[in-house]
Amino acid sequence: MTDVSPGAALRGAVDLSALRNRTTAPVPGEASATPAAAVPALVMDVTDETFPQVLELSRTVPVVIDLWAEWCGPCKQLSPVLEKLVLEAGGRLVLAKVDVDANPQLSQAFRAQSIPMVVALIGGQPVPLFTGAVPEQQVREVFAQLLQLAAQNGVTGTVEVAGAGESDEVEEAVEPPLPPLHAEAFDAIEAGDYPRAITAYEKALAENPRDADARAGLGQVRLLDRVQGVDLQAARAAAGAAPTDIPAQLTVADLDLAGGHVDDAFDRLLDLFALLPSDERGPVRERLLELFALVGDADSRVIRARGRLASLLF
Repeated sequence: MTDVSPGAALRGAVDLSALRNRTTAPVPGEASATPAAAVPALVMDVTDETFPQVLELSRTVPVVIDLWAEWCGPCKQLSPVLEKLVLEAGGRLVLAKVDVDANPQLSQAFRAQSIPMVVALIGGQPVPLFTGAVPEQQVREVFAQLLQLAAQNGVTGTVEVAGAGESDEVEEAVEPPLPPLHAEAFDAIEAGDYPRAITAYEKALAENPRDADARAGLGQVRLLDRVQGVDLQAARAAAGAAPTDIPAQLTVADLDLAGGHVDDAFDRLLDLFALLPSDERGPVRERLLELFALVGDADSRVIRARGRLASLLF
């Protein structure tokens, strides 16, 4: 985690100049606006095209950037924590969510080699915060330090959501509740009890084998359960020392995928698959298919890896 203590200075480690568009009209909330400016939401999705507006908004309040992907299990663990704490800040912070798969310019600009990755913007300048799914209390401490740093740099404004009362009532009225087993799984994930979440999703699939949400959730939480508490350096050392040790290679592939290194995960397992005798390949093929499902069949990386797997099989 990067130090964002009160004595820290703004850093230019990330080059955002290519994404800055001075012709873009500033969004409400820039420095010249009223102290409590209106924004569409405190948590918003941001794209390569809309990012210049976020840069301008960061001149009024610190903007927290959440770099994530749909297939990333730790991202789904961290994002609710970020959203909760930003909303608790009462307009002193804004959260901008960036899907790295859909926004390659932003992914490249922020050098997102591992996700989830969290960065802040203060006055248009980037402040790296942390990588990975960290505990809520640690995020809370980082946000407190971030607000201190923002104040030192003259970014002390607030924002409010336009028509917040009316829109919240509408959302609450139309948002359907989670099915009981899905709710149980979600609560278990929030508590870090992945085995209980796995059991809940398995029960949901037993009741309805076509439950796509339960199937996707089960794959994600199984990945979280496998990587929880694993020492990355020790796992890599073990895999490096035993190139054909199936459990060791599977563990590092899981860690790679959880960290956003999708191609590395696939290539590791495909290389292992090619080295193994045909009667030992089953567990590797099963893990590949599981990881393919997590990333998504339409993803170009999955299509490439499936093609190589097919060539190795036939």
